[in-house]
Amino acid sequence: MEHDKQLRDHLVELLTSGHAHATFEDSVKHLPAELRRKIPHGAEHSPWQVLEHLRLAQWDILEFSRNAKHVSPEWPKGYWPEAPAPPSEPAWDESIGEFLRDRKALCGLVSDPANDLFAKLPHGDGQTLLREALLAADHNAYHIGEMVLVRRLLGAWG
Repeated sequence: MEHDKQLRDHLVELLTSGHAHATFEDSVKHLPAELRRKIPHGAEHSPWQVLEHLRLAQWDILEFSRNAKHVSPEWPKGYWPEAPAPPSEPAWDESIGEFLRDRKALCGLVSDPANDLFAKLPHGDGQTLLREALLAADHNAYHIGEMVLVRRLLGAWG
């Protein structure tokens, strides 16, 4: 039982902490509104597009993990916003808030000992909650790194 709790705690820490890289919170804070829509030379996406991709992908992983009736968006169109700019001034903060709420919900699933981390999800193709949590952590780390790079290219990091 102790190993089970340790594994759950490590997964939550992996989803929420930085350790070897920047945190999500650090990657999105204090970015001037006028830079959120900019695609810097050498990058494919604006900060807004990276943020929304992070939010959408994590939401999809969460919903797949907890809802057998969930239908994932079409790839890749459903995971990347076309427009480089947020649709409104508050959209940036709303997207951050949704990402954080979904991350908290995913951590709640992982932390709950009633959820078997190793059981195959009945509606999947062999996926487990453990696999989905690791997928979310890995995907988030990759795109948090992308956000840092885009901000560096824009001169808005560090």
